[in-house]
Amino acid sequence: MKKLFLLILVVLLVVGLMAGCGKAKPEKVKTGLAVITGVGKSTNAGAEPGQAQIDSTVVAVTVDSKGKIVKCVIDAVQSRIRFDASGKILTPLTTEFPTKNELGEAYGMKRASGIGKEWNEQAAALAKYVEGKTVNEVKNIAVDASKHPTGSDLKASVTMAIGDYIAAIEKAVARAQDLGATAADQLRLGVVTTMAKSTNAGENLGLAEAYSTYVAITQDAKGTITSCVIDASQGRVNFNSSGQITTDLSAPIKSKNELGEAYGMKRVSGIGKEWNEQAAAFAKYVTGKTPAQVAAIAVDASQHPVDKDLLATVTVAIGDFKAALAKAAGQ
Repeated sequence: MKKLFLLILVVLLVVGLMAGCGKAKPEKVKTGLAVITGVGKSTNAGAEPGQAQIDSTVVAVTVDSKGKIVKCVIDAVQSRIRFDASGKILTPLTTEFPTKNELGEAYGMKRASGIGKEWNEQAAALAKYVEGKTVNEVKNIAVDASKHPTGSDLKASVTMAIGDYIAAIEKAVARAQDLGATAADQLRLGVVTTMAKSTNAGENLGLAEAYSTYVAITQDAKGTITSCVIDASQGRVNFNSSGQITTDLSAPIKSKNELGEAYGMKRVSGIGKEWNEQAAAFAKYVTGKTPAQVAAIAVDASQHPVDKDLLATVTVAIGDFKAALAKAAGQ
């Protein structure tokens, strides 16, 4: 009887140990976000309206301890702001520009695609293709002179130019940080782009501005946010009262995180914090919360936070932060 008891005890211990091994914690990963913005396709007004075209490519990644990409999300936004030969903005200032993922088939690449794939399908295929690869492996993806993929395995699902996507992936991996995510978490991305600050030309130059806010989050199985990264970009094109563009269209456009103190908020901030510091503070504040809890964060009429704890580190308007995060969570 004693031997039987000992045998049962040993079996229970073995089962317990095996169960314990099965509950190993998922590997911790870094979360990264990167943006590449250009205005090179903008055109002057003449017989036809001019157009400020602000193209932003955005990539979110999670990266493991070996530098391999665990998850990747790719999106882009193409903001087109029209103006006439007198320097008057023609596009309604209330316009919000959807991303290419949000447009889906409405973007219109599928009908011209040799493989019958829409932009969002090709972007998702490229994102899936780079998962499990290092940055060096991604950079070594074979492309032709116009940056279209040449490898037969990738060409089956991606035929669009991928130069900017590879560059953004490289930047996102380089910027990735330990923020609390694990390899088991879902990676999501949200973007809000408006043009409300655009102005007509007159005594001063006109301005076509696409203001984009980008939020990358990871969520666990319960939907709790386990990491968050926030960035923004201001794609600006100036033009005169004759509808002629005065901006150097080849000049690089940095995101607010890339600008850092050069953005210039710190010197006018009541709490002495730069924009990127406040964005990082808000991202940290929402980590551990659900999207519903983030949506419930109280703001005043101008979308500034009212909670004292949050105001200690964040005094910028957070309406677009919340909206972009809600979009990300809704994917």
